[in-house]
Amino acid sequence: MRARLALLAAGQEVEHREIALRGKPAEMLQASPKGTVPVLVLTDGAVLEQSLDIMRWALERNDPHGWLGDDEASRQDAWALIAQNDGEFKFHLDRYKYPHRYALPGGAAHRDLARGFLEQLQERLALQRFLGGARFGFADAAIAPFVRQFAHTDKAWFAQQNWPALAQWLADFEASAAFAQVMAKHPVWAGASDGWAAVNR
Repeated sequence: MRARLALLAAGQEVEHREIALRGKPAEMLQASPKGTVPVLVLTDGAVLEQSLDIMRWALERNDPHGWLGDDEASRQDAWALIAQNDGEFKFHLDRYKYPHRYALPGGAAHRDLARGFLEQLQERLALQRFLGGARFGFADAAIAPFVRQFAHTDKAWFAQQNWPALAQWLADFEASAAFAQVMAKHPVWAGASDGWAAVNR
């Protein structure tokens, strides 16, 4: 989701192929043997296999909304927050959401271990509308999809937490036009014989 958000914000057109991971086309595995998404194949044949790399590639080409920040301090702050999200928080999120994958009896312990990061976000958002300040930016786009996964794992539990600013930030993200656009359904691409999927604008 966050790669799509950055491509949309940058106005970068791509030929979109929706992949069902249970039936990965040979063309995808040839481009990216790791077999996970997202994958962006550039016109020169280079392949970007990480969502943050795709985000940076798109926004370094065109950043009309200033997502990358106005100065080095704000950029470093965003990257530090994203590192926490992609590291410890995502570690606990995966085990909270999918305990069976890790031979765990349940995910509640990891849910509780993830609280610290969410409370940190709540503290920030109680003081400012977005994670980097007054406008939606790189950190918001990079982190919101993971907070959404956490919130949707047990909506009732999440709603009971004293995180009003965080909950409002997430609700605003889910109500945004950008969210609706990147969440639009696309036909699943089965490979070259299935033709090209629609262009994602």
